[in-house]
Parts: sequence; structure tokens; C-alpha cells
Amino acid sequence: MSFEHISVLLQESIEGLNIKENGIYVDGTLGGGGHSKEILTRLKNGKLIGIDQDLNALKKAKEVLREFEDKVIFVHDNYVNLDRILEDLRIERVDGILLDIGVSSHQLDESQRGFSHNKDAPLDMRMDNTSSFSAWDVVNKYSEKELERVIWDYGEERWAKRIAKFIVEERKEKSIDTTSQLVSTIKKAIPKAARKEGHHPAKKTFQGIRIEVNGELDVLRDSIPMMVRLLKANGRLAIITFHSLEDRIVKESYRELFKDCICPPNMPVCTCDKVREINIVTRKPIIPSKEEIAANPRSRSAKLRICEKLDVLNVKGGE
Repeated sequence: MSFEHISVLLQESIEGLNIKENGIYVDGTLGGGGHSKEILTRLKNGKLIGIDQDLNALKKAKEVLREFEDKVIFVHDNYVNLDRILEDLRIERVDGILLDIGVSSHQLDESQRGFSHNKDAPLDMRMDNTSSFSAWDVVNKYSEKELERVIWDYGEERWAKRIAKFIVEERKEKSIDTTSQLVSTIKKAIPKAARKEGHHPAKKTFQGIRIEVNGELDVLRDSIPMMVRLLKANGRLAIITFHSLEDRIVKESYRELFKDCICPPNMPVCTCDKVREINIVTRKPIIPSKEEIAANPRSRSAKLRICEKLDVLNVKGGE
């Protein structure tokens, strides 16, 4: 099994976590273990909990992090279940959490996973390859309206309506079973004159279907408030995203957690129980340097946002 992966914004994210040598840290998207290795090198008596829903990623990470086996706990799960994972480990709070969102380089490069529009493979796109729901189900079972929603909302594809119509027409003849069949259908749907040079016509549709299969945006949206609650005072949450939909969720979630009042503007006195839960460390996202983009073109759309848990009681005016 080949597993090539270059960790994006590596030093920036590790420095942003402000690591304590005896702290407890979570890498919620373990991947190839690159970020985790950097965290572990900074730990003395601390612990790292490495989570990934991809069994191949866990297998590779165990090899990469073998020298740190006394400091790392591997978990096959989704980071959205972190509260339960920590409860099972009898850990109440952690000092830092890192998420590197989206599809990994390995998942794109491993042709049989069906993530890439450039390689012929079965329609799959499951990050958790033990799941029974795949891209095949979306492409072959969703209604035309449901397909349009997925491709428009998650792929931000302006030709979503036409692509959905062509997919439904195509599958009347026979099921769409492979990535190359899907790419061919998408190419028929998008007029040649409308295609942008340097942009693969199937890229956005593949993104939309992948996000739907893995529930990526809902998982991210649901996880952020929960993860902040699981941080110790002054603990940090660092999230790397790769497209605007993810980044918007992180930005808006941080903004909500930063608010110390949600009363209507016309209220003369604050009556809500809302308290500010975080400080936003990165007012603007950290992006890769030109050097990093040159070395790893897949990093070009990456954005890192970091917040820090405030040391307050969850009571208005708490000390």
C-alpha cells in the first residue's frame, strides 16, 4: 500500500497549538501521521490521541509513529465522536485539538478509492471504508433534485441542474459504476465552450458527491462547539480547511463562540446566558507560503484558523 502524504501548514499549525510538554492532544484527522509526529516530538510525558476513520491511514500512521508508541493512542472513529472517545478513555479535557479537513493526498492517489476524477475506479469515495454508503448510491439512487442539491450546494457547480439531468438520463440505460463513466457524463453535460482552461470539468461535482458521502460539512459544523467544550482553559483548536465551504463554517463557528451576548439589539439589558467561550487567535486565516505551494501544489487552497478556550465559568459574569 503506497501512502504518500505531505502535511500542509505543518509548522504553522503545530506552533499555533502552543504545545505543553505534559499536555494531552488530539489529532482528529490522523492521515499519514505528519502533524502527529511533530506534536509527539514536543511531548515529554504528554499523550496524543490519533483519530481517523480510514483504516489505511491508521495502519500507515502506526508505522510512522512507531517510536512514540508509549505516547500515542490510536482510535478508528470519526472526530465528531470525540466526546464519547474521551469518555471511553476517561479523559475529561485536553490541551489542544488539530483537524486537517477533507480528502488526503493518499486517498486521492489510491485509485481504487474513487476519489480522483483523473483515475478510473469504482464509484466509492468513502473515507471510512467500512461504511455501506458510497458515491455509487448517490449517483445511482438520488433523485434528480437531490443530485442537483448535492452538486450545487457542496460542489458549488453552476451547471449542477444540467449535470443532475444528464446523470439521471445516463443511468436509465445502465448504472454508472465507475469514475470514468461519471466523468464522461459530466463532460456531456457541460458545454465545451463553458469549460475553464486548467480546470477539470468534473472536479466540483466530485467534490460535492464526496462531501455528501462522508457528511463532511455537517460533521465539521457539529464538532466545533463540542471540541471547544472539551478543551482545558487556554487550550487551542487548530483547523486546516481546503475550500470555502469548510472555511466559512470554521469562521462562523468561531464568531458565534466569541460572542458574549446574543440578545436582540433593542434589548436595554442583557438577559441571555451566553458567555464568550474563546478568543480568536487568527483574525485572518494563515495560508501557505509561496515556497510551500511550489513544493506541494495541493496546499494552495489551505487555510488555518486557530482559537483558544477562555478561562471562564459558564455563567454570566463568572470568575
